Amino acid sequence: MKILVTGGAGFIGSNLSEALIEEGHEVVIVDNLSTGKKENLPKGAKLFEVDITQKAKLEEVFAKAKPEAVFHLAAQASVNRSVKDPAFDVKVNVIGTINLLDLCAKHEVKRFVFSSTGGAIYGDDAPRPTPETADERPLTPYGMDKLQAEKFVEFLCRNTATKPVILRYANVYGPKQDPLGEAGVVAIFTALMLAHEPVTIYGDGEQTRDFVYVSDVVKANLTALTADSGGTFNIGSGVESSVNDVARILKMATGSNSQIEHDAPKVEQRHSLLDNRKATLELDWKPEIGLEEGLQKTVGWYEEVKNEL
Repeated sequence: MKILVTGGAGFIGSNLSEALIEEGHEVVIVDNLSTGKKENLPKGAKLFEVDITQKAKLEEVFAKAKPEAVFHLAAQASVNRSVKDPAFDVKVNVIGTINLLDLCAKHEVKRFVFSSTGGAIYGDDAPRPTPETADERPLTPYGMDKLQAEKFVEFLCRNTATKPVILRYANVYGPKQDPLGEAGVVAIFTALMLAHEPVTIYGDGEQTRDFVYVSDVVKANLTALTADSGGTFNIGSGVESSVNDVARILKMATGSNSQIEHDAPKVEQRHSLLDNRKATLELDWKPEIGLEEGLQKTVGWYEEVKNEL
């Protein structure tokens, strides 16, 4: 199948693109390389250095690539930037998504898989584990715009040849996540611990997240490509782990002598845990990599990259 992946030079997108190529698909990547890296690109993928807000240039890509399916992972992913510059967040995460949806309809793309967010959409008052039916109460422009983009996916795919699938991710971690970018604690802590530098935990460290390994997220996307049903699905591990847990496991895995320090808490969600039962039942998907195994794999990848430098 001919497949277009936006954000395919980024963390999740590059892992997904590699898996698609391994399955025999023809992959075209759209990425403006603002946060993605050329070295992440898998062999066999063709890159178009295009911004998703540039509809005319996107039109040229669709005309040349003729995709049968689109995986949309390109995004403005910084919560902090969304607060400081909400107009830019709207431009990328809402208008950029609308551009893609318009072109999917025009070129009769069969499947549109949208990467959304779990914790940032549901908010602090959601029950845990949080089902897809929970009230959507985003606390930041990033969460608001991802939710708005979801609504446009549902609306603009209606009465078209394109069947949409929306995947709401928990906290994704694993190989290729950039510790210097808008990364989660796993990438940041791993890089610091391998350098034996101090690690800062904001607050008491008992804030919890649903950490899901990137290969499980990739498998969810692959399943969504051929799933009979569309809809919205939580993609998480179904296990709640604290930041202190992550730091402890990573310190053991790296053998680091890094000091663990605490600082004033940030304004952030205290707890997040997604209910993944709908994806298990309807997509026949379930996470396979537990936290300790995933952190060991992540450390191994960072050590290998470090040794190659």
